[in-house]
Amino acid sequence: MKAQNSSKKQLQFETAMLFRCESQLYSRGDAMIRSISLLLGLALAMPAAASNYSATLASPSTSRFIAPDIMWTCGSAECQGATNESRPVVLCQALAKRAGRIEAFLIDGRAMAPADLQRCNASARAQAANSAAGK
Repeated sequence: MKAQNSSKKQLQFETAMLFRCESQLYSRGDAMIRSISLLLGLALAMPAAASNYSATLASPSTSRFIAPDIMWTCGSAECQGATNESRPVVLCQALAKRAGRIEAFLIDGRAMAPADLQRCNASARAQAANSAAGK
């Protein structure tokens, strides 16, 4: 009889431990889901970080250019601007139309692809050709 009582108590103890472990797992899981949900909510609520653009002009200019989606501030060496828009070729073309040929165009410190820079400068060349034809 004692053997049965001790095995019964052992079974009750193991069952109680199993339920305790399961409940801890579920409560930790809920806490983790709440934490992840909170972090995702905060991440989605934050505004997108603005990209920094800089351009080296063929003929330096010390002026400001307001183009769609960006304001360019030009110094003796380069023009700089920042915007949330992610259309570097369009931004480059708008600057090239106003400031002329662009030697280098950087997006967050990375150089624009040569083919894209050539497309950008096509806007500057077209404007220069039109103004030369008008003279």
